[in-house]
Amino acid sequence: MSDAIQHHETVLPVGSAGERSGGWWGCLALIATEGSLFAYLIFSYLYLATQQGQNWPPEGLPKLGLGILNTAILLVSSGFVWFCERCVRRRRLRWGVASMSVAVVLGIVFIGIQLREWQNHPYGLTAQLYSSLYFTITGFHMAHVAVGVVVLAFLLIWTALGYFDERRCVALTIGGLYWHFVDAVWLFIFTTLYLTPYFLRTGS
Repeated sequence: MSDAIQHHETVLPVGSAGERSGGWWGCLALIATEGSLFAYLIFSYLYLATQQGQNWPPEGLPKLGLGILNTAILLVSSGFVWFCERCVRRRRLRWGVASMSVAVVLGIVFIGIQLREWQNHPYGLTAQLYSSLYFTITGFHMAHVAVGVVVLAFLLIWTALGYFDERRCVALTIGGLYWHFVDAVWLFIFTTLYLTPYFLRTGS
């Protein structure tokens, strides 16, 4: 009888039934919703930029140094998040913990650089149309990065405690999916805020 009960426990599914858990589809729904909002903000920026007769941005062309650095940081962090899941699936938990630790640190560094760049601008949120769009778009994204860092920190703790294995790591997949979304959104933001002013200035 005890053998039958033990066998029954080993075959119980973890999470929702089916190939994907409810958390996976919930994360996809979140990405679709948030992606639509970012798309609306970026569209508003591009539309208003083309309607302005004055220079855009008003203080001159944006400096690319910190933006390029932050882009590289997020892309590398995505690689470490992906590598953590691969390590867990191959039962290399120490490598997984180390990889996720690096991803968390890189996310924090990104936020620090973004705050530093905010301080470098000579205007505030309500100074003009450009500043309102700039701080709204980058601030909204940084809030998503902050949430992502918290998610990665929990995944790091759970990985270190051995909560995941090759069969039970859907939380890593879902958390990684959200983080990759945050990184992908930044690529569009970087292109919009940092690169398009050069093309708009050249076209005018």
